[in-house]
Amino acid sequence: MTDRTPSPLTPDTAPAGRMVAFRLGHLGDVVLATGVLEYWRRTRGLSFVFVTRQAQAPILMNHPAVDEVFVIRETDLSSPRAWLKACRDMAKRYAGLPFLDLHGTLRSRLLSWVWTGPVHRYPKSGLDRRLYLTTGWKEAGQRLAAMNVPQRYTLALETAAPPAEELRPLIRCTPQEQAWAGDFLAGLGLSGARPLAALHPYATHANKAWPMESWQALAGLLDREGWDVLVLGRLSPGQESPFAGLGPRDLTGRTDLRQTCSLLARSQALITGDSGPLHLGTAVGAPVTALFGPTSREWGFFPSGVRDTVLERALVCRPCSLHGRKRCSRGLACLAEISPEEVLAEVLGKVRDTGRPEAGP
Repeated sequence: MTDRTPSPLTPDTAPAGRMVAFRLGHLGDVVLATGVLEYWRRTRGLSFVFVTRQAQAPILMNHPAVDEVFVIRETDLSSPRAWLKACRDMAKRYAGLPFLDLHGTLRSRLLSWVWTGPVHRYPKSGLDRRLYLTTGWKEAGQRLAAMNVPQRYTLALETAAPPAEELRPLIRCTPQEQAWAGDFLAGLGLSGARPLAALHPYATHANKAWPMESWQALAGLLDREGWDVLVLGRLSPGQESPFAGLGPRDLTGRTDLRQTCSLLARSQALITGDSGPLHLGTAVGAPVTALFGPTSREWGFFPSGVRDTVLERALVCRPCSLHGRKRCSRGLACLAEISPEEVLAEVLGKVRDTGRPEAGP
């Protein structure tokens, strides 16, 4: 078996019709692929089978470029033997279709080895990421900052990445989902008379989380400024939400992915850290204010919406890790130095600049 990774396509050699796109990973990794698929639908007429985990599959519902979602079972990932069997089954099921590897891991490479059709893979820039992280090499950082993750994904098929604004994530809520969100908010006593801010205060890795007392202070400040507040997201098992004082407006652990998207589409602001829900907000058109600490623009995950902004501190120790796992000896100054008042001013500034922002794309 050989690993077939052809050169990027030109318009004359581009595939027509259907491709199989593969991306496991975390929530944000899959959300960031959605705008790329839509770009290729518009520019190349492509449609996709999207291969991902069950937890991420709802993201692809109602997507104009996705005609099938193939769900990888957790049992398929339980051992190399189980994965090899799953790979052979997929290769047989989609025999001859082009394979688009948007993951670039050992698992996706094994799948590409047994694939019977053409294989296309994006450049992960792994060497530049490691060099920049460990040495701070300026040239590596500049190359990384020049493209975000969706732009890097496009290099699987393109000779040059299109502008970031053409690749914004896309999640379309159905009319039924939109109606559900309106009824749900009305049931909470949120009539729409006041602007709605969604807070996502949680993080997979603790070092990417803004201090909880800052989140609590921000909720109070927004209330005094005439905003309604919802808290969205999930805690780790055994943890309790620190927002019990919000009563039923604390939706921690109470909404699924599609419900979360529907509520964000009704929100005039989403405030979050470097997280998967950050990209959900961009994908449904909610203006995002993102707080970045251990991670930075170079990793490619900054939000790309017209009204999205990032708050960060230019500290010499940033970035300190790829995913926020590394222990911090400086008290997470990169996040702790961002005050609730600064975040409030950023959110209110968007209203002053544009008038009360409408939710949705």
